[in-house]
Amino acid sequence: MGAGGNMSVPPKGKKSKSDVLQRVPYSKPPFTLGEVKKAIPPHCFKRSVLHSFSYVLYDLTISSILYYVATTFIPLLPPPLSYFAWIVYGVVQGCVLTGVWVIAHECGHHAFSDYQWLDDTVGLVLHSFLLVPYFSWKYSHRRHHSNTGSLDRDEVFVPKRKSKVGISAKYLNNPPGRVLTLAVTLTLGWPLYLIFNVSGRPYDRFACHYDPNSPIYSDRERAQIFLSDAGVLAVTYGLYRLVLAKGLSWVLCVYGGPLLVVNAFLVLITFLQHTHPSLPHYDSSEWDWFRGALATVDRDYGVLNKVFHNITDTHVAHHLFSTMPHYHAMEATKAIKPILGEYYQFDGTPFVKAMWREAKECIYVEQDEGEQNKGVFWYKNKL
Repeated sequence: MGAGGNMSVPPKGKKSKSDVLQRVPYSKPPFTLGEVKKAIPPHCFKRSVLHSFSYVLYDLTISSILYYVATTFIPLLPPPLSYFAWIVYGVVQGCVLTGVWVIAHECGHHAFSDYQWLDDTVGLVLHSFLLVPYFSWKYSHRRHHSNTGSLDRDEVFVPKRKSKVGISAKYLNNPPGRVLTLAVTLTLGWPLYLIFNVSGRPYDRFACHYDPNSPIYSDRERAQIFLSDAGVLAVTYGLYRLVLAKGLSWVLCVYGGPLLVVNAFLVLITFLQHTHPSLPHYDSSEWDWFRGALATVDRDYGVLNKVFHNITDTHVAHHLFSTMPHYHAMEATKAIKPILGEYYQFDGTPFVKAMWREAKECIYVEQDEGEQNKGVFWYKNKL
């Protein structure tokens, strides 16, 4: 068993700050997926149309109230107070719309209802509104879930091996460099991934989420990529009409600012779920789906856990059972923790501090010297 196998378990199952950085076990677990599933109450796997739509209605209601308050009262404020108010609106509205993004993500996993057509319809509308190509991302994200933790086949935030780290990493491995890297990642990371597959799995030719002929997709999926593109184009045209009617600054304040926050959070959430000093990655000689799915970490975003529908602190359960509705994931997580034991990883470090730590500590992955399991890789930062 790996280094994590010899860890002492703190009282009441809570890990100390030092424990969360200790490696989790990487050997084949002594329990099966079936045993984990049996620990979860059966009702946790039941999807309810009414229950799921209640979250859509709740989020859109809050978003509409924020829009009304902002567009009605912020223009009455004098500069620079109005500038500050628009920033506050952008952050708060962006957090709420991140919750909407999460619901669309549920649709992509068929966790919204028992009806695939309904899931796809709701997901297409909600994701298009946020300029996300729904089917394109649905299929690439499905491959991420099928290959989590694999250095050869995972789809996103695939860590580099030391031999592949570019010379620029040496010059960016300092506080100013990390600030720049994080700033670019949080602002441009999402569009760069969609357009150029930046931080994604390498393909033998150009890969783009908007291209139906992209190597990301199979032949039977290509027609739906056109639907994704049509949805994004329709919303883009609507924004163009709004610019003509209301002006560019109005659209940037009302829609652009919140969208920037949404994009930043979805990149940050994904980054922190799969980037942690304690988590192993595997090459093809060692990887299997179960161990890969367990090589994720639950995080704590404080009050934002609820705003984000607990996608942040139930990610391990989500990777094991991705069709489970988010509103049952907390109960399921509590049920499986005793079964998973040391294989379950939770890090309650505040997400801003964790973001900085991971940017510093997780530069590349490498095997341990003298380790018999040569297919197991760990994050390191010495260049």
